[in-house]
Amino acid sequence: MPKDSSTKKYVLVTALNLVITIAEFIGGALSGSLSLLSDAFHNLGDVGAIVLAFVAHLISKRQRNTSKTFGYERAETLAAFTNGVVLIVISLFLLGEAIQRFFNPEPVKGKLMLIIAVIGLAANVISMLVVVSQTGKNLNLRATFAHMMSDALSSVAVVVGAVILNFLDLPWLDPLLTLLVSLFILHEAWEITEKAANILMESNPNVDLEQVHQTILTFPQVENVHHVHLWRYSDDVVMLDAHINVDKNCRAAELEELNGQIAAVLKSKFGINHVTLQAECERGRNDRMIKPKGQED
Repeated sequence: MPKDSSTKKYVLVTALNLVITIAEFIGGALSGSLSLLSDAFHNLGDVGAIVLAFVAHLISKRQRNTSKTFGYERAETLAAFTNGVVLIVISLFLLGEAIQRFFNPEPVKGKLMLIIAVIGLAANVISMLVVVSQTGKNLNLRATFAHMMSDALSSVAVVVGAVILNFLDLPWLDPLLTLLVSLFILHEAWEITEKAANILMESNPNVDLEQVHQTILTFPQVENVHHVHLWRYSDDVVMLDAHINVDKNCRAAELEELNGQIAAVLKSKFGINHVTLQAECERGRNDRMIKPKGQED
């Protein structure tokens, strides 16, 4: 996607969410609706999330250099992690406010709440449609889309509550809706934060290491596999580093061909697209695939 087109979409979504936020803060204060105010806080988080996601997206496109030899792709993962943590904090704050409102209910002006909520819902749906075309497999964009989706669902809850409050006097309904929306946001935020944290911690992306081990051993030249590290570097890159024991008479040209063959199989079978293999003769021949902490080479 062209950079200027992407920029225009980010600017549009940011502007929409900024307008929604201001309108809902004013409407929530005037109507006394906690659920409308909670939606406003959520939208405020979205404005920051979108800006952060876009900045991280631009940074991630920078070329590798002597300072960042892996490049800048993890800037988007850091943005997703930050956005997830912010959403968790907002959710916990709103949960506390909702519980407090249960014990101290306040009157809500349903008509004003409904008008603002409908405007917010319309803008949230538009924001979702703008962002959804760019999500793909990018965690940063998925985090941004999660903000949009939870906003839309939050607005739906507020609209439903406003309609009901126009006909029934139910002071507990507004904090109940806030509670439900906050729990949903908390769930979504936790999933995004956990995925981003796993990437930052270089965790195994659910690849069966024993299957990888057995696959490499199917090559007759390989006698043992040890010192294995498997991790997801970014959304697009899964890396494997391992030592293989081969016959001492293997030539460099043969090892190069073997490495290429193993890398091709691991990519097609497990999605591992960055493979580094260190060939050895005797060292580590009897070592296990994963060494205990403190015994690494």
